[in-house]
Amino acid sequence: MTYLPSPDRYKNMLYRRCGNSGIKLPAVSLGLWHNFGDVDVTDNYRKILHLAFDNGITHFDLANNYGPPPGSAEENFGRILKEDFSNYRDELIISSKAGYTMWDGPYGDWGSKKYLVSSLDQSLKRMGLDYVDIFYHHRPDPDTPLEETMGTLDLIVRQGKALYVGVSNYPADLTEKASAILKRLGTPCLIHQPKYSMFERWAEGGLLDVLGKEGIGCIPFSPLAQGLLTDKYLHGIPQDSRAAKSTGFLQTSQVTDDKLARIKQLNELAVQRGQTLAQMALAWLLKDSRVTSVLIGVSKTEQLLDSIKALDNIQFSAEELAKIENILK
Repeated sequence: MTYLPSPDRYKNMLYRRCGNSGIKLPAVSLGLWHNFGDVDVTDNYRKILHLAFDNGITHFDLANNYGPPPGSAEENFGRILKEDFSNYRDELIISSKAGYTMWDGPYGDWGSKKYLVSSLDQSLKRMGLDYVDIFYHHRPDPDTPLEETMGTLDLIVRQGKALYVGVSNYPADLTEKASAILKRLGTPCLIHQPKYSMFERWAEGGLLDVLGKEGIGCIPFSPLAQGLLTDKYLHGIPQDSRAAKSTGFLQTSQVTDDKLARIKQLNELAVQRGQTLAQMALAWLLKDSRVTSVLIGVSKTEQLLDSIKALDNIQFSAEELAKIENILK
């Protein structure tokens, strides 16, 4: 069957301007870090992509190493893009990244010009694209001069292989330096992708202030703390959860009794707000105008629809915020 997206796809999604740029992103974006690799079920992730676009999610976020195996998420996404979305490329924001280990030898990791240019060429080939909309340096490189890495991002834009560039996992001081270099080169930094959630708040220690000052958008990844900030863990660790999988980044040792107690308290507050815990956790991030979008990962269509409903209420009273702070202390 030929996929025909919903004609109403733009009616209910909230779009927010990304920093000082001309780009608006959906307040909820879809990340393909998990659930789109060769170990996953094609029919399932195809349905997720269709449903996302049907609901106004125009931004799909990838990286060279997403899978498993590394590269397979881009290959699978590229195949579905060709088969189902080829007429809608200009309605999509597609991002990729390089910065973690991708191939053997000294040129398959970190932030050299050699690695970033080669990696993006591979990503474009895997996805069947002429360009990505956003290309990120995935993590800081302590050994490559920042001028080389940022100069490469500028080069990639000038080559027409990316429209915009961003950084991920950069601390506040390096973000400020990177932004200054990119501005000087004439390719401003569009966006920063930090790990940020109710349980991971390092971005509040200066990074958000830098992003606000520099006019850089923010798109938190793991906004639900790998699923901890959902109702999945209210009664312990279910067998189909990320914590139960040996391949995941969330391990059972991270699901402590103290954390479970906090999750239950947060859930009670979410219920009072008429939301699920996941919806409240996403809304809590989006309450900050410096946060452009939240990057969700889902394994089921139901999770996607639940997350989108977070946009029904992203306002918090002072009392609610105080209660959240007390729970998270």
